[in-house]
Amino acid sequence: MELLSVRTLIVELLLGLMFLWSLQVFVISSVNGERSDSRFLLTSNSSSIHAKDYCAMYGICGQRKDGKVLNCPYGSPAVKPDELFSSKIQSLCSTITGNVCCTEDQFETLRGQVQQAVPFLVGCPACLRNFLNLFCELSCSPNQSLFINVTSISKVNNTLTVDGIDFYVTGSYGEELYNSCKDVKFGTMNTRAMDFIGAGAKSYKDWFAFIGHRAEMDVPGSPYAINFQSKISESFGMEPMNTSVYSCGDTSLGCSCGDCPSSPSCSGSAPPSPPKRHSCSITFPSFKVRCVDFTLTIIYIVLISTFFGWGILRRTRVRSSHSPRMRPLLNAEDENQLRSADKQEKEIRPAQMSDDGPQMLKELHLPLIQQYISSFYRRYGTWVARNPTLVLCSSVAIALLLSIGLIRFKVESRPEKLWVGPGSKAAEEKQFFDSHLAPFYRIEQLILATVPDLGQGNTPSIVTEENIQLLFEIQKKVDGIRANYSGSLISLTDICMKPLGADCATQSVLQYFKMDPDNYESYGGVQHVEYCFQHYTSAETCLSAFQAPVDPSVALGGFSGSNFSQATAFVITYPVRNAVDETGKENWEAVAWEKAFINVAKEELRPMAQSRNLTLSFSSESSIQKELERESTADVLTILISYLVMFAYISVTLGDAPHFSSFYISSKVLLGLSGVVLVMLSVLGSVGFFSAIGVKSTLIIMEVIPFLVLAVGVDNMCILVHAVKRQSMELPLDERVSNALVEVGPSITLASLSEVVAFAVGSFIPMPACRVFSMFAALAVLLDFLLQVTAFVALIVFDFSRAEDRRIDCFPCIKVSTSESQKDNTQRGPGLLVRYMKEIHAPVLSHLGVKIGVVAIFVGFAFVSIALSTRIQPGLEQQIVLPRDSYLQGYFNNISAYLQVGPPLYFVVKDFNYSLESRHTNKLCSISHCDSNSLLNEIARASLIPGSSYIAKPAASWLDDFLVWISPEAFGCCRKFTNGTYCPPDDQPPCCPPGEDSCGISKICKDCTTCFHSLDLINGRPSTKQFMDKLPWFLNALPSADCAKGGHGAYANSVDLKGYENGIVHASEFRTYHTPVNKQIDYVNSMRAAREFSSRVSKSLKIEIFPYSVFYIFFEQYLDIWRTALINLALALGAVFLVCLVITCSLWTSVIILAVLAMIVLDIMGVMALLDIQLNAVSVVNLVMSIGIAVEFCVHITHAFLQSDGDRTHRMKEALGTMGASVFSGITLTKLVGVIVLRFARSEVFVVYYFQMFLALVVIGFLHGLVFLPVVLSLCGPPSRCKFIEPRRQDAPSPST
Repeated sequence: MELLSVRTLIVELLLGLMFLWSLQVFVISSVNGERSDSRFLLTSNSSSIHAKDYCAMYGICGQRKDGKVLNCPYGSPAVKPDELFSSKIQSLCSTITGNVCCTEDQFETLRGQVQQAVPFLVGCPACLRNFLNLFCELSCSPNQSLFINVTSISKVNNTLTVDGIDFYVTGSYGEELYNSCKDVKFGTMNTRAMDFIGAGAKSYKDWFAFIGHRAEMDVPGSPYAINFQSKISESFGMEPMNTSVYSCGDTSLGCSCGDCPSSPSCSGSAPPSPPKRHSCSITFPSFKVRCVDFTLTIIYIVLISTFFGWGILRRTRVRSSHSPRMRPLLNAEDENQLRSADKQEKEIRPAQMSDDGPQMLKELHLPLIQQYISSFYRRYGTWVARNPTLVLCSSVAIALLLSIGLIRFKVESRPEKLWVGPGSKAAEEKQFFDSHLAPFYRIEQLILATVPDLGQGNTPSIVTEENIQLLFEIQKKVDGIRANYSGSLISLTDICMKPLGADCATQSVLQYFKMDPDNYESYGGVQHVEYCFQHYTSAETCLSAFQAPVDPSVALGGFSGSNFSQATAFVITYPVRNAVDETGKENWEAVAWEKAFINVAKEELRPMAQSRNLTLSFSSESSIQKELERESTADVLTILISYLVMFAYISVTLGDAPHFSSFYISSKVLLGLSGVVLVMLSVLGSVGFFSAIGVKSTLIIMEVIPFLVLAVGVDNMCILVHAVKRQSMELPLDERVSNALVEVGPSITLASLSEVVAFAVGSFIPMPACRVFSMFAALAVLLDFLLQVTAFVALIVFDFSRAEDRRIDCFPCIKVSTSESQKDNTQRGPGLLVRYMKEIHAPVLSHLGVKIGVVAIFVGFAFVSIALSTRIQPGLEQQIVLPRDSYLQGYFNNISAYLQVGPPLYFVVKDFNYSLESRHTNKLCSISHCDSNSLLNEIARASLIPGSSYIAKPAASWLDDFLVWISPEAFGCCRKFTNGTYCPPDDQPPCCPPGEDSCGISKICKDCTTCFHSLDLINGRPSTKQFMDKLPWFLNALPSADCAKGGHGAYANSVDLKGYENGIVHASEFRTYHTPVNKQIDYVNSMRAAREFSSRVSKSLKIEIFPYSVFYIFFEQYLDIWRTALINLALALGAVFLVCLVITCSLWTSVIILAVLAMIVLDIMGVMALLDIQLNAVSVVNLVMSIGIAVEFCVHITHAFLQSDGDRTHRMKEALGTMGASVFSGITLTKLVGVIVLRFARSEVFVVYYFQMFLALVVIGFLHGLVFLPVVLSLCGPPSRCKFIEPRRQDAPSPST
């Protein structure tokens, strides 16, 4: 059940993502400067000249304290640049020719700042060109004064500088500009570029408002306010800018369908509509009915109507038989004979011949196999009764010999070994992912949440100063945890993930303060946190200690939309390194720390939270396995009590009716205890045998099989003892035992073999837990049967000999003298249950009206169960398998309530051929010139319909980012020194010494050039050698403000470089996320959707692609759980049918038993649906087990019916009188008393899957075995095997056989 260790707590994988923090603004002002407190407002007409070839601002007149330069507010004619300067301008601003309104210093400032935006947009050339043109026109356009008006100036160091401007653009220009960029992806963070360059703007007005906002000190943004407007009075001589805008759908510019889904070339690849659910329903005026329910109802009405018609016809024929013409022909005293007068079957009536005539003898005509079985049991019973010691010792010795294998006993607790069969697709994919890329990290998590205010009816926000200070205190406790492993003290920093340095990649709102409480006040407290909720990607002060942004949707819970300030929970996640080899030192260090972490959370952290009226839930990677181990021992006492109650009942029911004067003689406590010991020996023998051959046991085997075998064994014990009791006391003991075995031996054999075969067929199931259970159960039931017919029969001989010798039960050495009142105690009268069955139960069922009602009710419930069973959901909720007092109960509840992100989803590509001759690159990427149906474009489209695709975001693509990174247009990314070695961006060492607040062009890197020129690439794609040479550079490149596309951290484990020199990348992954999954069915459906998506894309692209998520290996079983269950049940039912057919040699008998067993299973599944019991390995095992146990309710009654004489109704009564009491007391009540005790188990899994399902099995099995089956047999049962013969006159009458 550790498969359930999957949790919904999977967090956003920002850990390794090194993304930009500084690019909130690419709002390029030509200049920056330091302002004084003096500001001046100007009117629109205060600017002297607004004309072509005239500037509104020119040159740099100062800078702010944070280094941002400020323009001069002086209008002047546009200036003609020299040839070199003109070529520089043309390289960046292709629309500007001739005169310009910027100096070389202004242009270099422009170039340096747009450099930060280029990596976000270069994948869509149309958007990039439009974006650059906007700022080129703002900074250098020769007609600047026509659409720009300086409205505010400030004095810096006694020099006037620009403090605010109006920028006039037409609405159509703004709309087209926004449309060209709104869908461009930023794959590194699985989101849109607009989230970074426009703060998620939903319209061009929002985008312009973001761009024009004056930035605070040390915050990226414009150094002065830019007020974008679209209307202006003509009297001012100005006109809005309306330069041409490139459409992202322009095929010449090559934007991909992922960046421009509105492109005409992408019209054929629009987002697929959500698949229609194949649910047929019929609508009536006031309600709707599913087609399957309606169909079943119609079929049921037709069948029952036909059956009722037959009943009425039968009643009419019976009444007609009472007419005066018929009475002389019939003996009217016996109604049963009247009803059988017109039977088509040629049965011999059970009437005695007259006293004057010869006596008729009853003879059984058995099939050949049953003849052999009966003959064997007659001889064998006599031999056992005469050699009980030999039989007992030899059989027990064999069981003990098998039990020696227990010295090699081991329990399998690894989820992948329990629930994932050989050849499992998920197991193979996990092994490939772990070995070629990297295993998924371990997760330690805390959830600190507020308590709902019952008075106000809402839940208060967690984002308060007191709660943040408490979070700092909790973090201090966590940082102080030290775990001892092999003499070393392990701390969190020793095992945590560190993508870019020495700091752990902890996901917490405390990262907005660099995890340092000393920064709380200086950064601005709660206001700073709320600021970072909106600017976590851009503000430097919001950057985490591990140099990456922390998404508030990961660190918070319990909020709606983007209303982070109203969040009701802090979610703190500690990603810890994981190792492929789970037995390695690294994982054991983590396990040791996790144990200490849970202890601290229980003993210190939770009380701290409770003292502030908050709740704290927590979990570690190893928590579920530890709690499951505790759960496996939590109900040992409950199970033991269940077995003791069953033993007590056995001891009572095996004995005679209690009489105070003789109870110590007639009781069967010692026999019952011995029988229970034999049952335990059969279990130990089975476990010992399989342990000896190297098969590990499981928790299910340890919990269920003893109960199963005890339930089956008790039945046989009761039936054998009752059969011996029914024999005449005038016969010697060996003959009584022999006759008893002849009477019940065949039915016991039939039932036991059916059970063995039913379980044995389960060994063909690929799911290891079910397969191993079936193997252990089959052998245990077989050994139990063999011990019952050997050792227990010998024990019966000893016990009856003891009773006849007047020795006390449990103390057989003590003999009691026979008193006067005890002399005549040789013949026993029928017990209470036997009398009930003969005098009440059977006569009631013999009425025709009762029969019709019974059939209608049972068939009706079977049809209802078929309809209900289609509503059973696959899965196994984590809360059910854990102890009720487990700390994980609250954790899983909080996960469902608060977590806002889904599990990471990886699309893994095998054998990617990156050579220039191959088309694999364009089939995978999603930037310009990529195929419209490429993998990444398809993922982006699927993310538009998350309700059916379960894909939340576009994928982070190392391939897209690599192609952008090497692009000459991203001139700050892929660079090289003159000697050909890698040159980092200007804001990284050695270009920028560590500790510098700002860096210009350093001497070290002043000669660095881009890796390639445009002509070096073919359609923007590198050659095979270029790809091979630069891929390691990219994966080792650190991201920064000058180049956000560096692959280190974000893609360090996304590409397997082993053997890539041959032009083939054997494994790479593209990461996205599933939508939040809270229910088991969500996990199953998300996995199914991902596999269907990958299969479709792989087939289309002819590239091997598979999806991988950490929970797939645990939930793969549920993709085919219905198929597994139905095949298993069909095999078990088929095996029982064949065994019955072989032993009884009666097709009709076998069909009736099969039909009743199928109805029992269907009814149990109907109860499962009513009780919301899910379909999983545990319930499948229980359903298979129910077939084995249900055989007991059917076989004995059917066998007795076959051996009875008379018409069907009479034979039904005789069968119930003979075996009904044994079935009720030895099968039904025995299991019932044991099952009821399980109701008080501490683990919910015992209550749901053992108490509820076993109780349903016992009740449904009893009703079918003692109510429905007798009625069916009385209506259409097989003919009797009894024949009446006239003995030869010369022979003396012999006793009946």
